[in-house]
Amino acid sequence: MIKAGIIGSTGYAGAELVRLLLGHRETEIVWYGSRSYVDQRYASVYQNMFQIVDASCMDDNMEELAKQADVIFTATPQGFCASMINEGILSRAKVIDLSADFRIKDVRIYEEWYKLEHKSPQYLAEAVYGLCELNREKIKSARLVANPGCYPTCSTLSVYPLLAEGLIDPATIIIDAKSGTSGAGRGAKVDNLFCEVNENIKAYGVASHRHTPEIEEQLGYAAGEPVVLNFTPHLVPMQRGILITAYASLKKEVTYEEVKAVYDKYYDKERFVRVLEKDVCPQTKWVEGSNYVDVNFKIDPRTKRVIMMGAMDNLVKGAAGQAVQNMNLLFGLEESLGLQQAPMFP
Repeated sequence: MIKAGIIGSTGYAGAELVRLLLGHRETEIVWYGSRSYVDQRYASVYQNMFQIVDASCMDDNMEELAKQADVIFTATPQGFCASMINEGILSRAKVIDLSADFRIKDVRIYEEWYKLEHKSPQYLAEAVYGLCELNREKIKSARLVANPGCYPTCSTLSVYPLLAEGLIDPATIIIDAKSGTSGAGRGAKVDNLFCEVNENIKAYGVASHRHTPEIEEQLGYAAGEPVVLNFTPHLVPMQRGILITAYASLKKEVTYEEVKAVYDKYYDKERFVRVLEKDVCPQTKWVEGSNYVDVNFKIDPRTKRVIMMGAMDNLVKGAAGQAVQNMNLLFGLEESLGLQQAPMFP
């Protein structure tokens, strides 16, 4: 059995990790970490775990946790993992960090966008970006995995194939994104109150959202050159889900069959990326509660553009599910183990 510890287990992503790992036959949770609820029964924080989880919350002592666990998940705010990680911890346990601390390779860009001093820049080169569909082999031998952000996961998987195959102009990419409120975390914020969110939709982080450089970096690898793009997220009145609509100019005239062949080249053998049938647009409802990403595209010959679309659950493939997928790779398990749940509907 893999012994797993979770720091930040009472946030939404942490709670989703608990739910998924409880159904993982090769894993035992040995540490429910939560600075806010130390010594409080986990099931009193999340009543859905009543008579399922008997443990109490523990602190965020990664040093002690590394002595007890084979893998540590840090579902914590930016800066925490970077301030705690050290060689002693990495020599004892694998670390999968769900924050942005190790996603961006250039420490100056991280510090500029996150307004934090990076406490462990020496591990940036070693950390593997945990987008399994693109970095599977590197993840298998990693000690430190940077679990991708939710918007970057959906954006990258939707756009990457056409960019990698040179079909679109990277200078023309625009990404419009929409997310449910759980993406903002469990902390009390006026903007997330029911009366603020219900019957409302709004753009936020316009030209300044901190997932922008992460998306640009990953798409830059596909393009083979730096990518600068517009990324605009929106908050919509639902609990879960991300929908990406991306636009780019085509470099040449292409047919539906040619573009479909490109997506199939990258995703035909991927368990969790579903390329939809012609003219079927992705919907968040069709992936809710699952680790699937649904992608599709539409060619607009009038404007010589292509519209790329993606939908996924921000708490599963966008956070906890992807972290479990990474754990499976780290320990030589079937990649889909514990993640076979069909999407929930309605």
